[in-house]
Amino acid sequence: MTRFLPKRLDFWFFAKIVIFSLFGFFLIYPFVNMFIRGFTSTDGTFSLAYFQRFAEYKYYYQTLFRSLSVAVSTTFFAMLVGMPMAYAMSRYNLIGKRVINIMIIMSLMSPPFIGAYSWILLLGRSGVITKFFVGLGINMPSIYGYLGIILVFTLKLFPYIYLYVSGALGSIDSSLEEAAENLGSNKLRRLMTITFPVILPTILSGAIMVFMSALADFGTPMLIGEGYKVLPVLVYEEYMSEIGGNAGMASALSMIVIMVSMFVLLMQKRFVAKRKYTMSALRPPQIIKLRVIPKIVLSCLAFIVSLVAFLPQIVVVYTSFVKTSGPVFVAGYSLDSYRTIFYRLARNITNTFTFSTIAMFFIIIIGILVAYLMVRRPSKSSTVLDVFVMFPYVVPSAIMGISLLLAFNRRPLLLAGTSFIMIVAYAIRKMPYTVRSASAILQQIDPSIEDASINLGVSPIKTFFTVTSRLMLPGIISGAILSWISTINELGSSVMLYTGRTATISVAIYTEVIRNSFGTAAALASILTVATILSFIIFALISKGKVSVI
Repeated sequence: MTRFLPKRLDFWFFAKIVIFSLFGFFLIYPFVNMFIRGFTSTDGTFSLAYFQRFAEYKYYYQTLFRSLSVAVSTTFFAMLVGMPMAYAMSRYNLIGKRVINIMIIMSLMSPPFIGAYSWILLLGRSGVITKFFVGLGINMPSIYGYLGIILVFTLKLFPYIYLYVSGALGSIDSSLEEAAENLGSNKLRRLMTITFPVILPTILSGAIMVFMSALADFGTPMLIGEGYKVLPVLVYEEYMSEIGGNAGMASALSMIVIMVSMFVLLMQKRFVAKRKYTMSALRPPQIIKLRVIPKIVLSCLAFIVSLVAFLPQIVVVYTSFVKTSGPVFVAGYSLDSYRTIFYRLARNITNTFTFSTIAMFFIIIIGILVAYLMVRRPSKSSTVLDVFVMFPYVVPSAIMGISLLLAFNRRPLLLAGTSFIMIVAYAIRKMPYTVRSASAILQQIDPSIEDASINLGVSPIKTFFTVTSRLMLPGIISGAILSWISTINELGSSVMLYTGRTATISVAIYTEVIRNSFGTAAALASILTVATILSFIIFALISKGKVSVI
């Protein structure tokens, strides 16, 4: 019996215990606690009162239908934009492909609430475009409400469809389409009956990303929804109510959001499992060379779509240099907005990059270990660990924040209001990027390299740190940068967890927009935009196309 102990009680055994303990304490315990709150009445007894209240009052259940309507509509329009864009970019010799691709990816990497804020500047009641058309006697549709939310989400999220479908179209075997062509099928029919059905699992993967993102987002509906209230906003209002937050109702609503998200995700996985296709992919499709006029027209259309999606970043940077008089932009340019934020909101800026850097450090350490356990030491516990890692990714960030607040807002576990709890929220929620990236590159590393090191007398743990982890470094850094980008732009959990001392840039942007301080909001958003662009450039240089952004 004793001769088996060293193998069982090795470094990885204890690493797994520590990782499970961390996830148990900071993920499972908060969500179990929130689950119990949802079924507990004010006198501490078991009750279904909150769920009954949700089912009885239109004010509550209507938000669920509104959230589903927003998510479904966004998914439909994102597919309507993303699939043709992906097909055109992957199959034709368009002009400026690299620039178009960068703009599309950058529009995905920026936070949705910045897009909402930018469209307020353009199409709000006093927006630039609105005023222009009013001068021509034309009344533009309002950016506020349901249509505005759909517009912002579609332009923000169609890159998911674009990226997934582009990758699938690039790897499809061209012999399938050629066979259909030889049987007399025209191009449109081949597309609808061969190409898209073959890559349907990939299309659905992109669609589920769009659906989940639209369902969970808090910032955009909060800024431009006005009377159109969705579930994440209702959860926030229930918990942060000025007349005394209702933590039980907020917990019940949070559980409803999570159950809807998990149900949709499971349905997608079940559907995809029944429609898996395999192909050799030995003959990838050839790029079709268009004639001059069609090439110019199609390139212009693709450029316009990508430019409109990228427009929010351009708007915030430009308006950050425009003079302001209170909430109004005036003629001329100035650095006053930047002077204001560095004087009044310097702590927010420092907090953002400090918290994100510390969170990224923990993400890297834990992410490497989790990736190795999943790839090199697969087991039932590793499968459970994978579920723990990915679970926060499908949970709305505001709900993640609420679960941590409910769990750690009293002694002896009083963490609410501290910077530590924000770092924990960032690390847990953004870890999937690094774990997936590290796992992908580890699968490409031949295990014989580690075996050779061990056979030369190097211990397994030393081999991991001196050989394996170094080979994993490009994937680790690429994933960490994506985690960093996502963290500095995080709003949902930040707005739930922050205090005056721990507020971040995203929280400051949100509060500045609410107060109509658009100049300072633009300056703050510009800092995030520049940081995101620089981070993405570093990611692109390191990954060299080997690691996907999704």
